[in-house]
Amino acid sequence: MVPDVAYGQDPTETADLFFPEGRRDRLPVHMFIHGGYWRMFSKRDYSYVAQTVTNAGAIAVIVDYALMPAVRMATIVDQVRRARKWVGEQIANYGGDPGLLTVSGHSAGAHLATMLFNDGSRPSGIRAAMLLGGLYELRPLQTSFLAGEIAITDDEAGRLSPIDHRFDRSVAVEISVGADETPPFHSQAAAFTEHLEKQGLTVSRTSLAGANHMSSVRDLGLAGTEAAASLARVLTI
Repeated sequence: MVPDVAYGQDPTETADLFFPEGRRDRLPVHMFIHGGYWRMFSKRDYSYVAQTVTNAGAIAVIVDYALMPAVRMATIVDQVRRARKWVGEQIANYGGDPGLLTVSGHSAGAHLATMLFNDGSRPSGIRAAMLLGGLYELRPLQTSFLAGEIAITDDEAGRLSPIDHRFDRSVAVEISVGADETPPFHSQAAAFTEHLEKQGLTVSRTSLAGANHMSSVRDLGLAGTEAAASLARVLTI
């Protein structure tokens, strides 16, 4: 493991790198972006996801970022994009192949992961993405419990809702949601799946049996679970 590798100037702009056993030479690379409704948690809380990634023979890049409301959502989007840029420019120095890059994210992290391939006019350099329990339409959150905590603005909802964006059609996307999630997560997953399919992306949608919002992300690091198996599949696309 190489902890706290800086991808930017701010103290929050770091990533932890985890490696599979053996020689490092042009290994696949996987970026994971944590959730927490843009306002809580850190990369340290999700180190366990690296176990599935490294067991599959890839380098895991677990990304940290600043939190709302200390910064606004556009700042966080810019941070994860710069983390991805760092991977493209520097991961070869750690034995990774930037041409074999996949990404995943949970909850708000799934939203942020979409911002890495949301330009339909040019290749993103990302082969595949796993989006788990994601938030793709921000407007309903403006009147949710988050209203008093991060106060998503009309501008943020309008500019940063993935449901309104066009995407790189070369990215294969796995949209997963726990079967025991609340209805809004299922409806958002269904709507975003349809949105991507209409643009010509290859999309799979999976309902994870017996999983809720938090157990589904926990399972990403547990061998033998459906979530871990889905993540491992994405790494090989």
